[in-house]
Amino acid sequence: MLRIAVPNKGMLSEPAWNILSEAGYRLRSNPRQLVVEDPDNDVELFYLRPLDIAVYVGRGTIDVGITGEDLLKNSGTEAVEHFPLGFGASTFRFAAPNEYSIKELKDIDGKRVGTSFDKLVHDYLVEQGINAETIHLDGAVESSVQLGVADLIADVVSTGTTLRNAGLRIFADPIMHSEACLIRSPRLDKDDERLTILSRRLQGVLTAQRYVLMDYDIPVSKVSEAVAVTPGFESPTISPLHDKQWSAVRVMVPKAKVNHLMDKLYEVGARGIIVTALQASRI
Repeated sequence: MLRIAVPNKGMLSEPAWNILSEAGYRLRSNPRQLVVEDPDNDVELFYLRPLDIAVYVGRGTIDVGITGEDLLKNSGTEAVEHFPLGFGASTFRFAAPNEYSIKELKDIDGKRVGTSFDKLVHDYLVEQGINAETIHLDGAVESSVQLGVADLIADVVSTGTTLRNAGLRIFADPIMHSEACLIRSPRLDKDDERLTILSRRLQGVLTAQRYVLMDYDIPVSKVSEAVAVTPGFESPTISPLHDKQWSAVRVMVPKAKVNHLMDKLYEVGARGIIVTALQASRI
């Protein structure tokens, strides 16, 4: 069986569970379950701490896992990113108290940096030629400055509200941008059939989330113009209607551009424009 690690908690957990469920895999029915066997799909799911997933995968104990790019980089393991999953986007930034004179990257030199991602931060500072002490903390990083443990922090930032409420100000360029990704063990061949099937299923779900199916009627004389607006992947499906002067078109389009495309199609002459959500796909 292919062993798959999934986060048991945190911001990546529910999206990870959802994408696996949509891909047809069995999830746990009890929150206390740590391992779920899915013989129909020849996989085992292991619910692990997000921080540990890259470690298990890197050591080859688990074949593949879903984790964050920041967690993977901070782990320092040999686990390999297979492909990004498009959710859980975050930015890793430095933040210092409003009253401090730390405003640029060079101002970090000689300071103490509180963070839960000490390896990631240390490696970044070394690359930038900055000599600073990184202090490992588990949670509530924003409190470390007030408690006198650190001079500034490095943490994941989404809206920045939590930092502002703690009297901290974001500065300098982002350390990195991160999102969820599928990682694999260095012992697992990238062309392994089991990995190929999993990858194809997950990518199919991602495509279904990003695209919709659009149907519309269009005068035969306007088909070329309409197809230029909605070219699809390979080519749209075009079928004749009972009225020989009209054709029916079916095509996949990006979900984010649906209304814009409908406006353009209507201007071209399309009518009866219908949009249908996708559950899964194989492209």
